[in-house]
Amino acid sequence: MAFTCAGRLAIILTVSWHDRDLIMPQGMPDPQGTTMRYEGRMYRPPSEARSYILQATIGCSHNLCTYCDMYRDKVFRERDLADVLEDIRHASRAYPGAPKVFVADGDALVMDTPRWLSILEELRAGFPELRRVSSYATAQNLLEKSVQELRSLREAGLSLLYIGPESGDPVTLKRIVKGNTFEDHAEAARKAHSAGMKISVIVLLGAGGVERVEEHARETARLVTEMDPEYLSALTLTVIPGTPIQRSVEKGRFELPPVHGLLWELRTIVAESRPSRAVFRTNHASNYLSLEGRLPRDRERIVSAIDAALRGEVPLRPEYFRGL
Repeated sequence: MAFTCAGRLAIILTVSWHDRDLIMPQGMPDPQGTTMRYEGRMYRPPSEARSYILQATIGCSHNLCTYCDMYRDKVFRERDLADVLEDIRHASRAYPGAPKVFVADGDALVMDTPRWLSILEELRAGFPELRRVSSYATAQNLLEKSVQELRSLREAGLSLLYIGPESGDPVTLKRIVKGNTFEDHAEAARKAHSAGMKISVIVLLGAGGVERVEEHARETARLVTEMDPEYLSALTLTVIPGTPIQRSVEKGRFELPPVHGLLWELRTIVAESRPSRAVFRTNHASNYLSLEGRLPRDRERIVSAIDAALRGEVPLRPEYFRGL
């Protein structure tokens, strides 16, 4: 089942695996029959489908975003380091050729630098073909570390961070209880880039509701320009039962924009943002229109496709095919 770490959120696109499905990368055999230890529901970005998933933390240290239910059943904590290192050794015996590792849960970058360095050292020792280590991160995680700390993590192998600001609109950020401001996210991205890391940014269509369609879209485009990500994804907000935003809907305090409003937001973000060189995708199941390309190279083509959809000339994903 697909979920969104941003739309549910974590954003960035996420998939839930359970038990042995999470042991080895998708489609790869588990020759040793190794059993890994995972607690609760697990999430990872779609681009980590062939990665070994290492659960170093449980839950999300923030866990207050109004639209997200991914970690509400977990109390945040860091797993015992000895257990984490033991898990790495088990996985390396079963799949020593793993090229990518994704470190879970919700914002694993919250771990302190010495702990991260111990984990990265064990990963390098266990997986000689390792090309990339990645994790979810919040702006706060990055702000709490120095550039030198981040650089040491990059040199040890942590090269990609998935960050979901969802919006650049200050009012929307406050209402969804994101925990950080426009300026915080821009500074966090600068620190990551200064350390040599790449970032994947997730934005959330509809996050401002009908009341702030224009402000949400234009300020999000401006934030994308400031963060200048290597990867950019747009998801569509789905109201999940039991979340604070669902209660706001029930009380008439929040209303999702109609489809044409969501497409207008998407068009505005693509047309007005100015990343230097970003891989752009809207292929997540929550979206009505699946697009991909590179910005700025493919901006005109992508905007034209959205315009065609707004005119009714392009079929949209039916509701029964949309998912979290």
